[in-house]
Amino acid sequence: MRDWKAPIYAFYSPVPIIEHISGRCCHVFKCLTKSCKHCVWCFLDTGDRASTSNMWKHVKSCWGENILKAVNEAAGLDIARDVIKNYTINGSITMTFEQKGKGKLTYSHQQHTKAEVCVEIVRWVAENLQPYEIMKDRGFQSLMKTGRPEYYLPHPSTVSHDVKIVFAKTWNRIAKILQAYDGALNFGTDAWMSPNHKAFIAFSVHLVKEGKPLSMVLNIIEVAKVSAMLMLEWIVPQW
Repeated sequence: MRDWKAPIYAFYSPVPIIEHISGRCCHVFKCLTKSCKHCVWCFLDTGDRASTSNMWKHVKSCWGENILKAVNEAAGLDIARDVIKNYTINGSITMTFEQKGKGKLTYSHQQHTKAEVCVEIVRWVAENLQPYEIMKDRGFQSLMKTGRPEYYLPHPSTVSHDVKIVFAKTWNRIAKILQAYDGALNFGTDAWMSPNHKAFIAFSVHLVKEGKPLSMVLNIIEVAKVSAMLMLEWIVPQW
């Protein structure tokens, strides 16, 4: 333990867990973030057993660059631990989350900026079909502002405006991707009836991008009666 003097160790449990994996002894350092279950395994039979590169990579994504920089400038491990403790107590860095990868959540100690809040709100509202007026909901505001009353929440009209802008930009981006695509585009349609007896038709496109299959819904319309040929004539020219 006398060799663990680098400030980066302040982000991990002071006393590591000793494990044996396939007959190999290793030290397991657990991240101190309460909601983080990430651990770093340091095997003692390797030449780079003292390397902390994996620790730095995780701290940068979990805690944020600001606190990482502040701790790195500390004179020693004890001072580094005090820096982290002060950040936690004074609330200058609070817990927020961001989506990374396919469904995997990682957490950061750095609070969202105003622009990042707008982006996250738009994504949340769109993906979960939330009403714009939820921004004024008492329970929602209580969850978001308790402990940080200055936390910015956009007005419902702002969210509505942002959603429309994102939709328009996404529409144009998809159009450019399809127009510039050098390969076969496979279009498909599907029709169904909702519980309230309204009929809908969806139009989708399927392609391979960077070696991976990609499917996108281009449009969904409510119809009373329409032929497949008329549907194609209506939607294909828009793309």
